[in-house]
Amino acid sequence: MSTTKKFAVVAVGLGLVTLPVLTACGASGDNGSADPKTVTLVSHDSWAVSKSVLKDFEKRSGYKVKVLEDGDAGQAVNKAILTKDNPQGDVFFGVDNTLLSRALDNGLFQPYEPKGSGLILPEYRVDQDKHRVTPIDSGDICVNYDKKYFADHKLAPPSSFDDLIKPAYKNLLVTENASTSSPGLGFLLGTAARYGDDNWQDYWKKLKANGVKVVDGWEQAYNEEFSGSAGGKKAKADRPLVVSYASSPPVEVIYADPKPADAPTGVATGTCFRQVEYAGLLSNAKNTEGGKAFIDFLLTKEFQDDMPLNMFVYPVREAAQVPEEFTKYGPQAEDPETMDPAKIAANRDQWVNSWTSLVLK
Repeated sequence: MSTTKKFAVVAVGLGLVTLPVLTACGASGDNGSADPKTVTLVSHDSWAVSKSVLKDFEKRSGYKVKVLEDGDAGQAVNKAILTKDNPQGDVFFGVDNTLLSRALDNGLFQPYEPKGSGLILPEYRVDQDKHRVTPIDSGDICVNYDKKYFADHKLAPPSSFDDLIKPAYKNLLVTENASTSSPGLGFLLGTAARYGDDNWQDYWKKLKANGVKVVDGWEQAYNEEFSGSAGGKKAKADRPLVVSYASSPPVEVIYADPKPADAPTGVATGTCFRQVEYAGLLSNAKNTEGGKAFIDFLLTKEFQDDMPLNMFVYPVREAAQVPEEFTKYGPQAEDPETMDPAKIAANRDQWVNSWTSLVLK
């Protein structure tokens, strides 16, 4: 995985970038696991694992792993639903809590309770009666800030949603379109969770009046508009606040040359919304035993320890190792906003439509 692609993992964070409407398209396709010794993983484009860790699984299990990357998670989930009668693979990784109910309601997965499931941290467990999906990782969507800007202007960075509508932060925030971007949607869901069904729209009216800028996706927001990113500095960006991920500051350190003593960006931990990613055994998978072995592998300590610096997400297994760069530069929020996947499913489209009318028109 190249540095360019690896850095782009933060752009997709937990994988979901665009959220296309589910439309009819060809549902044919050969499952790559017709060979009983091959297990095929279907995932979004930011799937990554160390070669040595994957080879260790293949050696121990006797299965070869084939990976099909199907675009961002929204596209991948939609395609998996459309091809569920003749799936492309055996395991799907990358459906998160914003799309989970859509996948479950469409019968995308068959039940399987993997080895090691008892070691998953309790707050991430879902679907405990049917075990159709297994939590694999988590991450926080949060406002990031440019430390230099706030130091130069002798202004404290915002720490909460409430702060963002204060006059001191007028014209400083850039966010992504909630209808086309995962962090944009996550930020919208965070405000809905924070202010409730009746008040989130009023909050966005105030945020719009305070000069929030909306762009299509993370790449533009973070690398072109945000003054604190490596890309933003080159582009002379002028927005010192951006909706991104809690793992973005560690990336700014890890991929800097030379590496700075401290991250140039920080996280407003009172603005975070937690995403959780899941894996599941696809309905009608041709190699169910191989698929089960692979899901077991995703919960091993070896994979969970390896995952953070490959996909810039947090493990969900108890006692898994979190890299020092994460704990130092991008710690998880202690009290992030969360929302039941069923509530997201019931309200997502309505909220996005209301947000679009309110903020973009």
